[in-house]
Amino acid sequence: MSLAEQANLIFTRAVNDYHLTDNIDTPIRNPYPKDTIEHSLYLKCWIDTVQWHYEDIIRDPHIAPIEALSLKRRIDRSNQDRTDLVEEIDAYFRKQYSDVKPLPDARLNTESPAWAIDRLSILALKIYHMQEQVERKDASAEHISRCQAKLDVLLEQQKDLSLAIDQLLEDIAAGRKYMKVYRQMKMYNDPATNPVLYNKK
Repeated sequence: MSLAEQANLIFTRAVNDYHLTDNIDTPIRNPYPKDTIEHSLYLKCWIDTVQWHYEDIIRDPHIAPIEALSLKRRIDRSNQDRTDLVEEIDAYFRKQYSDVKPLPDARLNTESPAWAIDRLSILALKIYHMQEQVERKDASAEHISRCQAKLDVLLEQQKDLSLAIDQLLEDIAAGRKYMKVYRQMKMYNDPATNPVLYNKK
């Protein structure tokens, strides 16, 4: 089984596990052993799934301001956790291919494997929720038809992105491409680089 196929199965499991309760406060029960790529992939999709629902809730026009602010703080923490985890997954790939010597004409990819996998995780969520719309009993035939067309595109996109990820990993393993990873360096989360935070000292 390819890495992308494995990731898609894990992402589907994480999304389905979350929706057993469909509650943003549900504790994660990661079924995979710690310090494995499977554990990281499940955690990645779980974070994305919880954040998806944060984003739904905060768009309620009647949400109380205090609740909205609290939720915004949770979204900020979730975004940082997501970024940290993507960088951890890239560290796994760097270690996997550390012995590969790039060919003289090896090329650099526009994004690292883990950021492509990040998009695959989000696609799993889009597919799950678009499927929900297709299966709604209270929606119009026009709504269902529109959502079915979108679902078809998402499924094709998942197939294409999965292939592209596997091809990228094959190219890295063969030395045809090489990895170069830049940390995100989000300045607004750092009290040393966000002027609103360091000027309050």
